[in-house]
Amino acid sequence: MAQAMNETIADDAPRETQVHPVRGFLPDLRFNLVGPGSKPLSEADFRDKVVMMFFGYSSCPDICPTTMAQLSQVMHLLGDDADKVRILFVSVDPHRDTPDKLQAYVEAFDNHAIGLTGSEKQVAELARRYRVAYQIEKPRNNDPNNYEVAHSRGVYIFDGKGKAALLASDSETVEALANGVRPLLTTAR
Repeated sequence: MAQAMNETIADDAPRETQVHPVRGFLPDLRFNLVGPGSKPLSEADFRDKVVMMFFGYSSCPDICPTTMAQLSQVMHLLGDDADKVRILFVSVDPHRDTPDKLQAYVEAFDNHAIGLTGSEKQVAELARRYRVAYQIEKPRNNDPNNYEVAHSRGVYIFDGKGKAALLASDSETVEALANGVRPLLTTAR
């Protein structure tokens, strides 16, 4: 594996980033889900775009909004090159996250973001493909919509040909993520 990038933090002590090359270790981008307007979408719809994929849910109180804000900041740092990148937010809560609700949620962060959902089986298959763990808790107080979802964290980054390129911690700095994405832009348009 290539050596991880180094970055300087506030006290000028270098630290190893959590952006790791994964080519050959994770499968390439492949899915069949539902996007805005209940339109079926697959990896083919994002050919020639660098993709930053994150699994979460719109009712998440902390991790998901923080990560979406972070990915939006990455897009801002990319400037005009942001048009070559898409953020795919895959919901692990298909019961509450309808396509329109999910798209409204992600667009509040960035207009390059696409919310994706599907059946329980479709979501579970995609999560298994990328080794994403999640668990939907039992509803509370006899309210079928009052429950929490636990999920693993990470940002999966694919080049413009859909090849798995990088896996990043959701706690990585915006600069490190942008620096990881920039070399991939050569495969995007």
